[in-house]
Amino acid sequence: MPGEVDKTDLYDRMENFMNDLRKDERLGSCEVARRTVDLLRRLISQTKWTSVQDLMDQVWEAGKQLMGADPSESRVGNMVRRVLKIIREEFVSGLREDGGIEADGAEAPLDSLSVDYTQPCPNLKATVIESIGELLQEIDGSAENIAQQALEHIHADETIMTFGGSKTVEAFLKNAGRKRKFHVICTEGDPQFGGQTLAKNLAAADINVTLVPNSHVFAMMARVNKVIIGTHTILAEGGLKAPCGIFNMALAAKEHKVPVFVCASTYKLSPEQFRSEVQEGFQKYVDPNVFYPLEEFAGIEGVEFGNVVYEHIDPEYIHLFIFNTGTNAPSYVYRLVKELYHPDDLDLNV
Repeated sequence: MPGEVDKTDLYDRMENFMNDLRKDERLGSCEVARRTVDLLRRLISQTKWTSVQDLMDQVWEAGKQLMGADPSESRVGNMVRRVLKIIREEFVSGLREDGGIEADGAEAPLDSLSVDYTQPCPNLKATVIESIGELLQEIDGSAENIAQQALEHIHADETIMTFGGSKTVEAFLKNAGRKRKFHVICTEGDPQFGGQTLAKNLAAADINVTLVPNSHVFAMMARVNKVIIGTHTILAEGGLKAPCGIFNMALAAKEHKVPVFVCASTYKLSPEQFRSEVQEGFQKYVDPNVFYPLEEFAGIEGVEFGNVVYEHIDPEYIHLFIFNTGTNAPSYVYRLVKELYHPDDLDLNV
C-alpha cells in the first residue's frame, strides 16, 4: 500500500480488527461496519496518493486485507464498496462544479459516465472524509431509525415470533412496547442462546414474553400474527444469509400464511448473488463441541461433525424488509444495491 507517512497506528488498528474477525469474536454488525469505515477513513487521511485511481487502489487493497480475515463477513466488503462509491461521487461532483464534464453529461448518473480517474484532485480528501463522516452517522443511527418504524408494523394484542438475540429486533420491539401491549414468542436461537438474553431484556421492558426451544416453532406458529427477525446479510436477489434455524421458522410461517418481516440496516445489503451454500464466503463452520461434547466420542474413529453458522432463505419467504431508510419488498432490493454501489466495485476479488 503506497504512502510515505508513518502508518504504524493505522496498521496496528487494522491488525487488531482482523484478529478479532479471525478469532470469531462475536462482534455486532454495527461494530463491524463502523470499524471498517473508520479504518478506511484513517487510511484516506494518513496516506499519500497521486490520483483518484491511486486512492481507490489503496482502499481496495486495504479492503481485500480486511475481507481476507473472515470471508464470510460480507459487511466488511459492503463498507469498502460504499467508501469507493463515495470517492467516485465526490470526484465527479468536483468535475461538474469545475466544468470538467460536458453539459450533456452534467446531470447523468454516475454509473453511466466515462470518467478518467487517473487525474489528480488536490481538494478531494476533505470532501471524501466529510462524506465518510456522514456514512458513520448513518451507521450509528440505523438501529434507532429502524426502531422508530415499529408502531407502523406492530399493533395492539398481536403475537410476534422472533429468533435469537438480534439487537436491532430488540430495539424495534422495545420501541413498540412503549405504547402498545403485545406478546412476543422468543426462540432460543443459536447455541449461545441469544433468545434467552432477548427474552430477559424484553421482559425487563414490561413486554409479555414466552421463551421456547427452536423445536417448538411449528407448533406455536398457528397463534402468531407476524414473524420479525434480523439477519446477517441481505443478498442482491432479496434472499437472506441468516443464522441457522431461521429457515425452519420462515418455512413454518409460510405454511401458516404468517408474514415475515426482516429488520436490517442498509450496511447488510450485499451485491452478492446466491449460487449455492458451498460458495466462497457463504459457509462458515464453528466448533461443534457446543452440540456434541467431544469427550462422549473419545476412542471413536471416523466421526465427523459440521456446525454450520449460516443458511440461505429464498426471497419468497420474506414479506417485507424494514431498513433504516424505510420499507421495501424483496423484489426492490436489487434497486437499492444499484443505488449503494458502483458496478465497477461489485466484485472486489478482481
